[in-house]
Amino acid sequence: MNTEKKKEKFILSLISFMILCLMLLFDQYTKRLAVARLKGQAPFVLIDRVLEFNYLENTGAAFSSFSGKQTFLILLTTLVILLLLWKYVTLPVIRRLLGMRFCILLILSGAVGNLIDRVLNRYVVDFIYFVPIDFPKFNVADIYITVGVALLAVLLFFYYTEEELDILFRLKP
Repeated sequence: MNTEKKKEKFILSLISFMILCLMLLFDQYTKRLAVARLKGQAPFVLIDRVLEFNYLENTGAAFSSFSGKQTFLILLTTLVILLLLWKYVTLPVIRRLLGMRFCILLILSGAVGNLIDRVLNRYVVDFIYFVPIDFPKFNVADIYITVGVALLAVLLFFYYTEEELDILFRLKP
């Protein structure tokens, strides 16, 4: 790898790390705010019969699945984080893959944010609630993961070519 490519990869890594840290800080800040302002309180109605902030300590994963299985969820999340980090590091440094990199950062931020809660609290703080569809409560980290996965699906199905997908999914860097 030439000096220019190494410099470009270093700068990209530094920017990515800063973005990851900012997203994590925002996620953790909103959760701390939820604990301070919502725990033990009536729901805070943002839009009547549509959107509320309502505190929940979720000991499971999505839709409270695997409730109470913290060790399993911590191990699974750690494995996913390591896999995503490995894929991020092994992606070629080309402009066309910036979307892929951003999706991985979103998913990583959400996974790490919820992992922090699981390790420190043994539960994840959820507080955003859509009333009309009785959707399960969620948090900012969950938004990162959902948006990251949705964008990634769009990129994989409609943006990247077959050849690029071969590069993305090969096991060797």
